[in-house]
Amino acid sequence: MKLVNKILEKSAEPWYTWVVFAMTVCESIFLFIPPEVFMTPAIVAEKKRAVSITLAAAFGSIVGGAIAYMIGYWLYDMMGTWLIATFASPQIIPDVTDHIAVQNMIDNLLNKWGIWMIAITAVTPIPYKVLAICLGLCHYPILLFLGVSAIFRTGRFAIVGFLLWRFQKHANMLIKKYSWQLTVGAIVFALLGLLIITII
Repeated sequence: MKLVNKILEKSAEPWYTWVVFAMTVCESIFLFIPPEVFMTPAIVAEKKRAVSITLAAAFGSIVGGAIAYMIGYWLYDMMGTWLIATFASPQIIPDVTDHIAVQNMIDNLLNKWGIWMIAITAVTPIPYKVLAICLGLCHYPILLFLGVSAIFRTGRFAIVGFLLWRFQKHANMLIKKYSWQLTVGAIVFALLGLLIITII
């Protein structure tokens, strides 16, 4: 309980908005924890900050998505292969160093889902970073990728931000009572994304 109170206290500080931004950038590239984990304490601690925290997460996500795309575009062999091997199942991409295999995978997904594939990864636990890196490797139009990402990632965070703002008192009580369970649940949610990407 003391730890939870300390986190809520620190998240009420103005600088915590930058923490949300930075951590969401990292989540879009390599971090495994969903951005909502960083958003929640700040809004629960001070509901008036719901808009600024939501915008910080949204901008951080787009910046991170752009960086992940650039990694795929320019640094695929140096960094992209390691990131994809970490977050994608070998059943999907048996050899991450095989550019043609990765490009064929992306072509198949886009033929099946179109730009909705970007939307799906933006709002579900499917690793957004994997698709961003692969799209960079394939030289997919970056403005289209970032535009669709901005719409759906911002929408996702806006819904979370609104719910936390609307039910701030209830959320405060839940976090103090079930903090560890909620943290584990968020990690399980992220793991579910890895499971989903192995079967699509």
